[in-house]
Amino acid sequence: MSAIEFELAAPQRLEQACQALGLEAGPDQQEKLLRYLAQMQRWNRTYNLTAIRDPEQMLVQHLFDSLSVVKPIADALAGRPAKVYDVGSGGGLPGVVLAIMQPDWDVSCVDAVEKKTAFVQQMAGVLMLPNLHAMHARIERVAPAECDIVISRAFASLPDFANWAGRHVRADGALVAMKGKVPQEEIEALQTQGAWQVDRVEPLTVPDLDAERCLIWMRRSQGTL
Repeated sequence: MSAIEFELAAPQRLEQACQALGLEAGPDQQEKLLRYLAQMQRWNRTYNLTAIRDPEQMLVQHLFDSLSVVKPIADALAGRPAKVYDVGSGGGLPGVVLAIMQPDWDVSCVDAVEKKTAFVQQMAGVLMLPNLHAMHARIERVAPAECDIVISRAFASLPDFANWAGRHVRADGALVAMKGKVPQEEIEALQTQGAWQVDRVEPLTVPDLDAERCLIWMRRSQGTL
């Protein structure tokens, strides 16, 4: 598919993906999602934000993949406003997508690589997203944040994610890890560790992607602060 063919097809494919995922995305939100994707492609030529270079692969493996978690998280929050940390966010996946789709969520993208947080900060301005923030830091060195949701995508093993980022979750909040296949060994290691337990494993279907995806929901073990 040529670049022109992709640009012509992308809006319709995005709209179809949102429908398949049960998401209500207005024209403004869809435009912002596509602008974000275009900016990522542009910055990627210089700053190497992601190893994926092909625009079509980026549409599916980055944008659609991130969109697949919006409704599950919104359902868990029962529609209320939320404070969300995206840990090891890279170029803002899924944090920028969450901020676009849920304006009443306060989303911070945390990453240790400055050029990646600079890109997210640029997106907050370009896309006019006052609810999106970028934080250049290692998550284990950030002051506890009392988040409703702390999410990661391809960041670390479940035990490491819990060790490094768990203290940012409020008492009734959740750690949420985006994974491919169910990581059974990581789940067992987390359960053995004791402080955090897997609450549920939620299968995800990503439009146009023939691969397994799931969300691992984790909550503190009873009596653990």
